[in-house]
Amino acid sequence: MFYDEVKVNFKAGKGGDGCFSFRRAKYEPKGGPDGGDGGRGGDVYIEGDTNVADLTDFHFKPGWKAKNGEPGRGRDQHGANGADIILKLPVGTIVVDRDSGDPIAEVTEHGERVLLLEGGDGGKGNAQFKSSTNQAPRQFTLGKPAEEGDFRLIIKTIADVGLIGFPNAGKSTLLNMITNAHPKTGAYPFTTVFPTVGVLEYPEQFERITVADIPGLIEGASENRGLGHRFLKHVERCKVLIIMLDMEGTDGRDPLGDYKVLINELKLYMPGLARKPELICANKMDEPNAAENLKLFQKKVKDKVYPISCVSDEGFEELKQAMLAEVLKIRASEEVEGEEDESTGDSE
Repeated sequence: MFYDEVKVNFKAGKGGDGCFSFRRAKYEPKGGPDGGDGGRGGDVYIEGDTNVADLTDFHFKPGWKAKNGEPGRGRDQHGANGADIILKLPVGTIVVDRDSGDPIAEVTEHGERVLLLEGGDGGKGNAQFKSSTNQAPRQFTLGKPAEEGDFRLIIKTIADVGLIGFPNAGKSTLLNMITNAHPKTGAYPFTTVFPTVGVLEYPEQFERITVADIPGLIEGASENRGLGHRFLKHVERCKVLIIMLDMEGTDGRDPLGDYKVLINELKLYMPGLARKPELICANKMDEPNAAENLKLFQKKVKDKVYPISCVSDEGFEELKQAMLAEVLKIRASEEVEGEEDESTGDSE
């Protein structure tokens, strides 16, 4: 089972209490205060990790807590700080507050670490309150409470290219053939029930891009039918979309109708998705009716179509180069925007 959304409770560590103590020794019956401070509670961090595939660990253990700080002790012994906990999450995970529904934090890169909850400060021992006018202080403070929260963890797949299409359009087969990923394939709908990300290498250009096989959707996915939002949320962060169509029209399907439904579902779920760069991929060109259906399709849709066959490898190289060109174009624009933001910050 693939878990891409779970409910959790996280709590940082409480601060240790300060100690109330006076020094007692054989030849020092009226020793001064020597109560130590309490230790600070542990913090809760989240960290992106490409080696973590999903949220299974948090499904079966929804409650996580950092260590409390230890209380102070006599003889000016301060309590130890509580240990932090670092929660490893799949890259692309968003932490959402369950009460407000607002995003709190997210991890988008491997190794990116974000402080989610702070531990409580330790209390002060009575030795801290000693002064020239207060030689025997009896004051001490308790440790501060820790931050706590109820959250939802949601994975939104991060990939350069997202393959979208109806079930059995051939997305998993294509990903299997051009990348290092090996998603499940089969001659029946919904063989893919969770996103699979593969790496597509371009050795001659010294480049690589990531490609995600997104679960097939049906009409009404924007209203949460079929895999619904579980599919669509994984498309949000893809830079380029490949609209994959069964050009043979298997089981009486209409390639043009499928294309219109896919574009419409993207618009209904989030208008910005339909504005992402897209490549139209016509699969199953080795089938007898595919060539005629492609001609009819091109009369209605003027955008360039990339015909391919996962049986004969037809059209793979042209499609791969088109994918790389679109991704590099977006990467270049993102770098320019980043430089402009930096220069604006420096001028301020």
